[in-house]
Amino acid sequence: MASLERAGMEAEKSDEVPPEVAGDMKMHVLTNGQQIGRVAVPNDTSLVMKGGNAAKAADFANYFCSYAYLYHQKQMLTDHHRMSSYHQAIMRNRVLFEGKTVVDVGTGSGILAAWSAQAGAGQVWAVEYTDMAKHAVSVMKHNGVDDRVHVVKGAIEELDLPAGSVDVIISEWMGYFLLRESMLDSVIRGRDRLLKPGGAMFPSHATMVWAAITCEDERLRKVQDCGEAMVDWRAFTDETAEQYGVSMKCLDEAYAKEQRDYYSLSSMWYELGADQIVGEPVVVKELNMHTCTVEQVQGVEHAPFAFQADAPSTVSGFAGWFDTDFAGSEQNPCPERVVLSTHPRIGYTHWGQQVFFLEEAIELNPGDVLSGSMSMRRQKTSARLYDVIVSFQVRTAGAEEEPTMTTLTYEMP
Repeated sequence: MASLERAGMEAEKSDEVPPEVAGDMKMHVLTNGQQIGRVAVPNDTSLVMKGGNAAKAADFANYFCSYAYLYHQKQMLTDHHRMSSYHQAIMRNRVLFEGKTVVDVGTGSGILAAWSAQAGAGQVWAVEYTDMAKHAVSVMKHNGVDDRVHVVKGAIEELDLPAGSVDVIISEWMGYFLLRESMLDSVIRGRDRLLKPGGAMFPSHATMVWAAITCEDERLRKVQDCGEAMVDWRAFTDETAEQYGVSMKCLDEAYAKEQRDYYSLSSMWYELGADQIVGEPVVVKELNMHTCTVEQVQGVEHAPFAFQADAPSTVSGFAGWFDTDFAGSEQNPCPERVVLSTHPRIGYTHWGQQVFFLEEAIELNPGDVLSGSMSMRRQKTSARLYDVIVSFQVRTAGAEEEPTMTTLTYEMP
């Protein structure tokens, strides 16, 4: 891990790609050792998997490298809701796989590719950008499907297959609050070039959900941690001035902002309970995986929300999660639709929910309405990370005055 981090930093200084990273930028079919050629990447506005060798090396160091470790794969493979949803989607809809050509984008250890073969797929191309590809080769051989599953080390943008030759594209591309990591860009590029007319995307649809929540214990803990950090800073500045004759108090404001950004204006992973939702959650984005464009998956813009309290409620913040559907395509629908949801009522998933805590809780009485809009935008310094901008106001029941609008910007680390 450390060597890859160094490689990413060096990549910013030079266009030469470190050898350990350059090897991951070549396309290989590992099952027979033959190299696959490159093809042109479609033009689009996304910066994901774009740029020269230096940019790709930095992307590898900052994003891909963690997926090359089995411990990270194990975290996803032990998410039983994730596993059972994909397994059911494939096995209960074998008719879409039998004798077909399948591409698995970001195969990791190869579980989706293996299931596709077990469901009767004729040929499966399992594409993996990291060294995890070598472990996927072992898994295919060990499970007796290596005659049909071809593990490819490289990017889907470079997979050299005839245009429109693939019946099914399957991928577990979803990040926190659906879009984090921006892997969907690559899936769409693969779809636009490789999927047959009427071919099926697995999953076929995705929905982003936004809600008000109550979670005072955790919110107050973060407030307390921020306060303790400032107490520690004041002790530090006093000690530095007393013992070493240099005052650091001119940095008080900068340090306070740094701590506020970290504790109060950064989202966090959390496993909420269904009873912690205030009002009715709202859908803020819907995606049809057969038709959405790279531009449409860049984020969310000014999605409105309104949560009305039916009982006295304490709002600690907001939360976002997602659902994905496996329904097949219009021409080739799934005989049995399967839904993978990360709603709090489902229980644990490795995605959890992304929570955006308020610095001060909002007390709602019956009839009060918390309303506003949320946006989710890619960070300027990283196309794989996002900022979430929330504007909100509270209209109390029976009030005539226009309430004040508050806007907060959160970083999704």
